Amino acid sequence: MLNCQEMPRYQCHKKVWALKIASIEIDPATGGAWIVPEDSYYARFKTHDGWAIRYKGGDDDLGYYVVYDDGYASWSPSKAFEDGYTRL
Repeated sequence: MLNCQEMPRYQCHKKVWALKIASIEIDPATGGAWIVPEDSYYARFKTHDGWAIRYKGGDDDLGYYVVYDDGYASWSPSKAFEDGYTRL
């Protein structure tokens, strides 16, 4: 039988590096991707191989490329990222 109690809630307090994605080209051979950031100050860059496995974006929301303190790189949908983080 499932426990019907609500799970505990958590508030994020992490600091991350992130860029909103303007365009992306996934390399199916390596699972990496070339990302063009929305902010034109930043150059196009290549992610590490396998990064695209976690990428769930689409034409309606390319989301954010996110890097955590330990170097782990991930993807976040725009709304979830913008609701949870404020630029420093």
